[in-house]
Parts: sequence; C-alpha cells; structure tokens
Amino acid sequence: MEKVDKIQLLEKLENEVENHLHAAISTFQNLNEDILLKPPYNSGWSIAQCFEHLNSYGLYYLPQIEKGIRENQEKPFNDTFKSSWLGRYFTRMMLPSNTKKYKAFKGHIPAPDLNAHEVMAEFINQQETLLRYLKEAGKVDLNAIRIPISIGKFIKLKLGDVFQFIIAHNERHIQQAGRVLDTLKSYEKIA
Repeated sequence: MEKVDKIQLLEKLENEVENHLHAAISTFQNLNEDILLKPPYNSGWSIAQCFEHLNSYGLYYLPQIEKGIRENQEKPFNDTFKSSWLGRYFTRMMLPSNTKKYKAFKGHIPAPDLNAHEVMAEFINQQETLLRYLKEAGKVDLNAIRIPISIGKFIKLKLGDVFQFIIAHNERHIQQAGRVLDTLKSYEKIA
C-alpha cells in the first residue's frame, strides 16, 4: 500500500464514525428492549449483543488510543500514513465485504442478558470519544504510535491501522445488527 495523506484518511474515518453514530441513534437507540435483545431466528447474536461486542473492543482500544495520543503530542509527525501488512490484513478481515465468519475471542463474547439501552448508550458514547481521538490524531504521527492489540499485547499496530481496524469492525457488526432487525421486522411485522 502506498502512503496516504493523513488528514484525508482521518476525515474519511471521521465520516464513517459519524455514519455509525447516526445509525445507532436513528435506527437502534429507541427500539424496544425486547427487540434489541431478541436473537435472530437462525441463531446468532441479538442487536444488543452486536453492540456489546463492539463496546468490549472500545473498552480496550479507546484508553490505549488516548494514551498513545497523549504521550506523543509534542513529537514531530508525518503528514502521510502507510499501513503495515499486518494492519491491512486485520482491517481486510473485518471489512463487511469479507463474508467469512470469525469466532469472537474470549473477553469479546457478549452475554445474552444485557441492559440493551445501556449497551446502546455506551456505544454512542464510545463513538463520540472515537471521533474526538480522530480529530486529535491530526497532531500526532499515525505511523510512530504503536498500540498493543487486544488478543495479544505483544503484537502492536500503528495507530492509523488501529483506527481503520476498529471502524471496519464497527461497520461489520452494525450491518449485522441491521440484518437482525430486518429479519425480526419480516417475521414480526415490527414498525
């Protein structure tokens, strides 16, 4: 992959997070708790479980991102970003266009009994935090800051790769939640 303009990349990612916020608020936030907690008829996660899974990643990565940005604000930075091969690999795995299913890692498997509205509120809060960090990242080096990944702290990805992975992962599961809602609507005539 070639180097990309950092500001253009961050703006693209901000737009994606804005879309995720809009979907969470306009489509999912005000659904009845029974709908949010109902698993699809073909098995799988409920809407709330999809978002709780994302929240578990946010609970790990957002503090890591904040620390990386805070500790590197005074250092010189590049105006470009180049993904690592591992960062590209993880991001491609999570793109919704990749239809392969993956088993959730321990610590990221959501319980079925959730407070669905708290789950949605947490997701919205995390996305607002992520937006703030994307804006702050314009003043740091996306190549130099390394973030340990949640499944193996000895593996570290560039901050720019972490942003791309998280946002692709969010998109994947928001689309999954949308499919669950569509299925429930078709079976139960939900408005």
